[in-house]
Amino acid sequence: MAEDYYKTLEVSRTASPEEIQKAYRRLARKYHPDLHEDEKEKEKAKQRFQQVQAAYDVLSEPEKREMYDRYGENYQQVPQGSPYGGGAGPGGMEIDFSQIFGGAGGGGGGAFEQIFRQFGGAPGAGGGAQRRRGPQPFQEPLDLDLEEEITVPFSVAVGGGEHRLTITRGGKAETLSIKIPKGIEPGKKIRLRRQGQIGPGGQQGDLLVTVKIAPHPSFTRVGNQLQVKLPITIQEALLGTKVDLPTPHGTITVTVPAGSSSGRVLRLKGMGVHDDTKGDLLAEIEIVVPEQLSSEDRASLAGILERINQPNPRKNLTW
Repeated sequence: MAEDYYKTLEVSRTASPEEIQKAYRRLARKYHPDLHEDEKEKEKAKQRFQQVQAAYDVLSEPEKREMYDRYGENYQQVPQGSPYGGGAGPGGMEIDFSQIFGGAGGGGGGAFEQIFRQFGGAPGAGGGAQRRRGPQPFQEPLDLDLEEEITVPFSVAVGGGEHRLTITRGGKAETLSIKIPKGIEPGKKIRLRRQGQIGPGGQQGDLLVTVKIAPHPSFTRVGNQLQVKLPITIQEALLGTKVDLPTPHGTITVTVPAGSSSGRVLRLKGMGVHDDTKGDLLAEIEIVVPEQLSSEDRASLAGILERINQPNPRKNLTW
C-alpha cells in the first residue's frame, strides 16, 4: 500500500507550510533514534524517522508537493520540464524545437535559449537548465532541554543553600547538586547550562528546574516580608516582657510593650528576606489563654479585672 505523506506527518492535505514544519519538528523529536535506548525501539524509531524525513522533503518543497498532489507516489516518474515531460508531445511524439525556433534550439544561444533564460535557466552544453535549489533540511529538530521540578524547604528558599536532584539522562540516573539562591520565589526557574540531553554530534541541552517551596510551620512570606505569630501569656501582655524570636538571621530579643493586645504587630526592620533588598519581619502578638484554671484562680482574676474597670472593647464594632 502506497504511503500517504500527509498521514505520515499527521497533517491535512490543505496544511500550510508552517503547519507542515511544526508537525515535522514534533515528530522528529519523538522518533529520533538517539533518544531511544532499547535496540528494538531504536530500530523502530529509526524507520519511522526516515519516513517522516522523506515526507517532509517532499511536502516542504512547493514544486514537489504540487507534483505529489497530482500524481501521488509516482510523481517522480513523470517527466519534468513541460506538460508532456522532457520534449515529448501528446502520444509520446518527439518535438524538434530547432524546427519551431529556426534551428536555434541547441547551444548556440538562439531564440529558444533566450526564452528559457527569461524563466531562470537555459539548455545547452554544460548541464542544461539550472535547477532551483529547494529548501534546506531543518537542522535542529531535537529539543535537548530537560525540565524538572523540585520542592525546597522554606528556610533554604529564604537563606539559600544546595538541593540534590536525581535525573535520568542518556538512560542513566545521575544526581546533581543545585545551588539555590537566597530569596528565591516559588515558581522561579534555575537553568543549568549543558546539563540536559546529549544529542547527535555531542551537542547538549540545558536543565530547567522549576522551584517550589515547602510551607513553614510558623512563618509565611509575602514578597520580601516574613510574617509570624508571636505567642505570649496574659501576664506578659499585661506587664510587658522581652522574648526571644528565631529569624533567618539568628535569634533576636523582641520587646513586647505592656498592655499589648492580640493582633498588635511589631515590625522588625531588616529581619525578613534578603535578596537585592532587605525585607522586614512582622511579628503579630497572639495572647495565649491558659486552658486550665482552678476555681480559686478564676475568682482571683475576676476580682482583679473588676477593679481595673476596663472600657468596653467592642464599642467601635459596627455593621
